[in-house]
Amino acid sequence: MKKLLMISGKGATDTALGKKNAFYNTLTELRTHFERIDIVCPQISNFKFQISNEFSNVFFHLEVPDRKFDIMTVHEYAPFSNGRLANKIWEKTKTPMIFEIMHIPGMPKAGSWKERVAKLVTRFYIAHDVCHASAVRVINNQVGDWLIRAGVPKDKIKLIPAMYIDLDIFKPMNLEKKYDMIFVGRRAKNKGIELFEKAGRGFKTLIVDGWAKDSQEIAHLLNQSKLLIMSSYNEGGPRVVLEALACGIPVLATPVGIVPEVLPKEWIIDWNADNIAQKARKILSENAIVPKIDWSNFEKKSTIKNYAEFINSYTRIQT
Repeated sequence: MKKLLMISGKGATDTALGKKNAFYNTLTELRTHFERIDIVCPQISNFKFQISNEFSNVFFHLEVPDRKFDIMTVHEYAPFSNGRLANKIWEKTKTPMIFEIMHIPGMPKAGSWKERVAKLVTRFYIAHDVCHASAVRVINNQVGDWLIRAGVPKDKIKLIPAMYIDLDIFKPMNLEKKYDMIFVGRRAKNKGIELFEKAGRGFKTLIVDGWAKDSQEIAHLLNQSKLLIMSSYNEGGPRVVLEALACGIPVLATPVGIVPEVLPKEWIIDWNADNIAQKARKILSENAIVPKIDWSNFEKKSTIKNYAEFINSYTRIQT
């Protein structure tokens, strides 16, 4: 089994702090496919956090440990600090690296001027950033097509799904419907929460912006809701759309990430509160049926196994 270095993002930091989030759920399965996983994650401001770890072969660090790795994955996003670090490691050790670009800020729509700037900078810098990468992993076709236009070689781009859904947790439950509409996501600019709040006037709504303790609680809250609204301006996934569908809950979502691939056209919304409210009233009045999904592409164990095999296929040749 191989030794993996992951240069990751805020999700890893939250896991290190003890939050059982999506990154944590990935590690529960991914760790079984590697001898050891070392994760370098960013600090939150200047706060020196106390790293928690309940996995025997997973280790969190603030700096790159002085040891040899067979492969590294790089979760890259503006301002590209992860990529710069990875390229420095590559220059010294020639450790193969896989860049992972989950979404492009401001694509298909910017939620702020900062996203517009980040999108522009990404367009000019990304091809250089990944020039030494063995592969560039994307999780939806939108990002892959955009990267090709930005100059990343097409043969480097690999579509590897990252929507790992635990179908033992996210499933229909016989719970009382307490809410007309639910929103699950951080209060970040790109999430479009202001659209949800405006569209939700006159409805009984619930906003879950981080206080849910784990996936079990989110699954229960989804099952207590009649409709999920996902109003983001840009996303990589988003995972919550699939989680809601797995719970048998209808979804209205903007055309970001994998949404055009999994939702019927009539369930795709504009970035317009009136449009959202109109479509929400229609779905709530007609008892809409959730479309059938091929869950083999998203089931947790099988998709993480495929992801691990993808990583291992690029490991250095052992001598």
